[in-house]
Amino acid sequence: MTLNEHKKHAKLARPASGNFGRNEWSIVGSPCTVIKLLAHDVIGALSTVYKCAYADTSHNDDITLVPGRLTNGAMLDYTDQINYQQFNFQNPIWPYQLKQQFANADLVLVNGNHQLAKAQVVIIDINKKVSLQRRLEQLTNVQLFLLADNTDEIFDFIQEAIPHWQDIPVYRLSDRDRIIGFFETSLKLSRPVLNGLVLAGGKSERMGFDKGNVNWHGKPQRFHMADMLKSFCNEVFISQRPGQHNNETDVQYPILEDTFTGLGPFGAILSAFREKPDNAWLIIACDLPLMDEATLRNLAAWRDSSAVATAYHSPVTDFPEPLIAIWEPKSYPILLSFLAQGYSCPRKVLINSEINLLNAPDPEALTNVNTPDELEKVQRVIHQKTATN
Repeated sequence: MTLNEHKKHAKLARPASGNFGRNEWSIVGSPCTVIKLLAHDVIGALSTVYKCAYADTSHNDDITLVPGRLTNGAMLDYTDQINYQQFNFQNPIWPYQLKQQFANADLVLVNGNHQLAKAQVVIIDINKKVSLQRRLEQLTNVQLFLLADNTDEIFDFIQEAIPHWQDIPVYRLSDRDRIIGFFETSLKLSRPVLNGLVLAGGKSERMGFDKGNVNWHGKPQRFHMADMLKSFCNEVFISQRPGQHNNETDVQYPILEDTFTGLGPFGAILSAFREKPDNAWLIIACDLPLMDEATLRNLAAWRDSSAVATAYHSPVTDFPEPLIAIWEPKSYPILLSFLAQGYSCPRKVLINSEINLLNAPDPEALTNVNTPDELEKVQRVIHQKTATN
């Protein structure tokens, strides 16, 4: 094997984030005060629906809140300011740490005079023409031009540097409604694709046989659940533990094998995000024989992609139900952080995160079956419903 053929590290699918987050735009071409005011207006308009963030660099002449003084020798100070929390770091924050801090943001606006982002909004201001010309190499993915009051056209050097400049929308900087609409539309279009995952990798020790093979509705239960997910998901997968085999020769859905082993459903969810970290996942356990399309349709209809997850409240546990829930991509680093702290309970993640919690239209649909006695009870319920219909 040559040096080029040797792979030292596993090749992982990386989330499509920029320097700060998934949806980030630097605003460049105008004085910092103008950029801050624009970001202020956009964030103020969108923050009721989306989690927004702003990145900048402070000037010595800025009027800012006085930061807390670091305790002598401390690398970090934390102060609970009641209405907000403040962290002061002694050492520089590494790029990967920045991404962690911004991971929950749906929109990140960046002062492009000091910071870079993977997409750009360019303000055409005659007073900043020379400065903008020096920043041409930063304009790698321009998505919007804004004309200041002192100009009516795109600079010649911008036209030369960006061959497709005529395809990029041009608004007036003063037209805040259209600018806000641009970001709102962009966020809607970037909503993560929803995939489905049927959890069928358990050992079913209390039941005594594979719950995923139980024929409640004319086919093995894992296939029945997967069939119901098809209407709401882009792709549907069946989760299995390593080495698990089933008798069916006709594999109707692709298998997603656990790569985080020994962690039960927690590992299955992590394995799904490891495979497709930019997708949201509708996770459903295979042992929910009373689950119906109406309950799934309601979950998908009320999905909040700005939340960590959308889940039903369980009347049995009085907590969120993690195994009939939509987990957004922003939950991936949160799940990993819980694992690093020694927790592998997906319900604990939901309890301690910002989620969209729903009441199930039919709480009975959340009934799960783990033992032969529970199986007999639910069989009678299904038989009664079939006889009634």
